[in-house]
Amino acid sequence: MSRVGQKPISVPSGVKIAIHETRVEVEGPKGKLVAPVPRGIKIEQGESELRAVLENDAKELKPLWGLARSLLANAVLGVTQGFAKELEIVGIGYRAALEGNKVVFSLGYSHPIEMEIPAGITIDIEKQTRLKVSGADKQLVGQVAANIKQYRKPDPYKQKGIRYVGEILKKKAGKTGA
Repeated sequence: MSRVGQKPISVPSGVKIAIHETRVEVEGPKGKLVAPVPRGIKIEQGESELRAVLENDAKELKPLWGLARSLLANAVLGVTQGFAKELEIVGIGYRAALEGNKVVFSLGYSHPIEMEIPAGITIDIEKQTRLKVSGADKQLVGQVAANIKQYRKPDPYKQKGIRYVGEILKKKAGKTGA
């Protein structure tokens, strides 16, 4: 059984914590996040750390204990350092451009694809084929990166499409002539 819930969360200086019954509000230099706290779990604040504590030893609470601790730790890390995902666009003529609060993708379709950048997310485009999605909320950063990747999934035959930097694709052999 995992013991993730027992680990304390260190709180750096400059981070403000507001503990409520069903949520914890974390505010730091990169923004403000809210982490939910399930019923049956209390968050206790020490001098420079937070702890998730079970109110009773119910079997249903143990998995939620680790989850609550992880979500709170991600919120503290997000408001101090932030999270980032890098994507690369592979293919002839495939590119991305930033136009105000939109990213415009040219991915080999008959039309360009426009995507609104959500609040709390910044997208940096290096060259025209590398994107960096960053923000304070780990879940939102991951979801935006996954949505971008869905515009042109990596092709296993020609290796074209949008992929994470460092992602290894298994290349498939095409048809062979008779």
